[in-house]
Amino acid sequence: MNDSPFLALMMIAAGGYVLRVWIQDMREAEAGRPIRGGFPGAYLCSRKAILIAVTGALVILLAETLGEIALGLDQEQSEMSVLFGIYTLSAAIIEEVVFRGFLVIDKRGVLLRWVGIVGASVVFAAFHPFLWEWEDSQLTWTFNAKGWFSTGAIFVGSLWFYYVRFMPSNPQHSLLPCFAAHFTKNAGVFAIKGAQGFVVGFW
Repeated sequence: MNDSPFLALMMIAAGGYVLRVWIQDMREAEAGRPIRGGFPGAYLCSRKAILIAVTGALVILLAETLGEIALGLDQEQSEMSVLFGIYTLSAAIIEEVVFRGFLVIDKRGVLLRWVGIVGASVVFAAFHPFLWEWEDSQLTWTFNAKGWFSTGAIFVGSLWFYYVRFMPSNPQHSLLPCFAAHFTKNAGVFAIKGAQGFVVGFW
């Protein structure tokens, strides 16, 4: 994705489209006309719920950053273009709708829901290319300290994104806190990479 500006632009457009449809579904639900088969979690929530979600995301990002520094992994960052950074913000929308929206075991009890959440979070973390890379049509495993640490951080982040959807402060299980937390996390990663000199070029 970092090497393909066209693909990044396509994914940014896809994220914008998904958000637009989600907002339309939310407006219909708030007007008392919920769309059958519409996007999950298309409801408003309180400012408190969003504040909790954002605060937790910042705490996780701070812990991840300090952990990398303590382990001497902060200079093993991958480079990122500005366009790819924008893509990660758009990807947050798509990932939240898919993982925190559709990939949820609902109405079968809290225990089963959280079993599903842990399983989906493992898949979500493994989906990110920290323990593997695909280059020149070849899969290479990268089971090193940086790979495991970053994958673990993604896993913890996923658990938090799930939590803010189902926390007591979000009784309608809106995805808005999930969007806010994920957006904050990805924007923070981009800012930190920029400060460390790992953001190179526009695309």
